[in-house]
Amino acid sequence: MPHELPPGQPWPIGFAATCLRATLYILLIAALAQGAFLEALHFPEARFSERGFIELAQSGLLAIASALLLYTRQVLRQLPTVTLLMFAFIFSSLIREQDAFLDNHVFDGAWQLLVTLVVVPSLYLVIRARRRFLAEFAAYANSFSFGLFAAGVLATYVFSRLYGRSAFWEAVLEEHYARTFKDAAEEVVELFGYALILIAVIELALLARRWTLARQAS
Repeated sequence: MPHELPPGQPWPIGFAATCLRATLYILLIAALAQGAFLEALHFPEARFSERGFIELAQSGLLAIASALLLYTRQVLRQLPTVTLLMFAFIFSSLIREQDAFLDNHVFDGAWQLLVTLVVVPSLYLVIRARRRFLAEFAAYANSFSFGLFAAGVLATYVFSRLYGRSAFWEAVLEEHYARTFKDAAEEVVELFGYALILIAVIELALLARRWTLARQAS
C-alpha cells in the first residue's frame, strides 16, 4: 500500500557495502577539495565567483539531492511528508544559489518569489499532515542519514556563516586582510556542508529502498 509507514527494522547493511560507500564518499569529498584547489590555483578570474567551480559544484550537489528526494518520495513512496519538507529546504537553497543570475536575467527579487512558491505549499501540506510527519520523523530521526543531514545543515547554515565573518578574518589577518580569505573560508565550508547533505540524502534513498524491499518480502 502506498505511503505506509516504514517497518521498524530495515534490512541490515553488510560490512563490504559499508566500506564501499565510505570509499565513494571519501572520493567525493576529495574531488570537491581538489576542485576548489584547482580553481584557486588556475582560475583567478573566476575564483569564488558565480562562474567558479565551487559555486557550480554547490548547485550540482543541491540539484542531485533534490532529485533523489523526489525519487524517494514519488518512486519509492517512503516518508512522503519528511522528504517533502527536506525537498523544500534543499530546493530553496538551490534557488538561493542562483540569486545573482535570477536578479540579473529575470528580475530583482526573483529568487525570493520562487523560494516562497516552493516553501509555502510544502509547509502547508506538512502541517496539514502533521501527525503523519511526526510518525515519519520518529522513524527517520535515529538513522545515520538524519545525523549526517543535521551535520550538513549545521556546517552550511551555521558554521560557514560564523567562520566566514569579515570581522573574524580581519582579526586573524590584521593589516594583511583581503576579502578573498573570507570568501574562501565561507564558500569551501559551505561546499563541504552541501556534500554532507547530499551524502545524507543518498543514505536516505538507500534506507528507503531497504524499507521497500523489506515490505515486499514480508
